[in-house]
Amino acid sequence: MRDAVGNLLADGDKVTLVKDLPVKGAGMTLKRGTVIRSIRLTGDPQEIDCRHESIRGLVLRAEFVRKV
Repeated sequence: MRDAVGNLLADGDKVTLVKDLPVKGAGMTLKRGTVIRSIRLTGDPQEIDCRHESIRGLVLRAEFVRKV
């Protein structure tokens, strides 16, 4: 799985968001540059399972993140 700029992603990596993303169901927006720690890859080649301190069970698309 690759991020927005083509870096390979692995379980446990730290990523940042490359654009503002509204979160459905949480009523908030994650801002560009937000750091997401310890990601987990899923069976879908474009989805990343992760946790944010205010949102549990967050699933992001790989095209919106960049490896730190």
